[in-house]
Amino acid sequence: MFLTGNYTLSSAKCFTQMYFFNHLATTEDLLLSIMAYDRYVAICNPLHYHSLLSKKNCVVIMTVLWVLGFVNSAMTIITLSKIPMCYSNTVSQFFCELKAFDKISCPNAGFQSMIYLEALILGLGPFLCSIISYIKVIIVILRIKSRDGRSKAFSTCSSHLIVLTMCYGTWISVYVMPPYEDTRVFELTLSVLYTTITPMLNPLIYSVRNKDVKRALLKLVGGKVREE
Repeated sequence: MFLTGNYTLSSAKCFTQMYFFNHLATTEDLLLSIMAYDRYVAICNPLHYHSLLSKKNCVVIMTVLWVLGFVNSAMTIITLSKIPMCYSNTVSQFFCELKAFDKISCPNAGFQSMIYLEALILGLGPFLCSIISYIKVIIVILRIKSRDGRSKAFSTCSSHLIVLTMCYGTWISVYVMPPYEDTRVFELTLSVLYTTITPMLNPLIYSVRNKDVKRALLKLVGGKVREE
């Protein structure tokens, strides 16, 4: 679309794009809270880590997350596809997404209630779980007497905290921000952040603690590699 300049998209393609975006966004949101719980168990209950987060339990958790993402997205898109467009047929966004599509659809109390319920259960719920997990983690870290111990414990959480802040920061700014006028450019900018920039940075943020990755980065920038 960017290369050809043709921004016309069929309804089926638009809803298909919206389905996959909602599915992956829901799954990622839930996964972030599970990762926060993982850090909580690793620091606050290390002796129970392998029993609580065994390979079998992790497979079950991931399966549940993907199923929840599928069900939530399918229900949302099926409901939205039945609501006619009243105001325009132009989506004010560079991709088909729920908020932009809702602005041009006819008012529907049932759909609005479903969206608020979805945001409460699958948005606010995982966010609060992540916050509670890290509050407990910080309390335990502050009780560690040695400076090296605190530093090592914090480094376990630092990568995930950065990603958590980036993801929730942009999501909240876009989807919780009141509908003021002249905010289109701001919303588009944030949308670029959470759809392209953040996913591109995730592998780098998570892998920068890896010693081999550090060595490769140092060699790339011409730095000296310290042997340990």
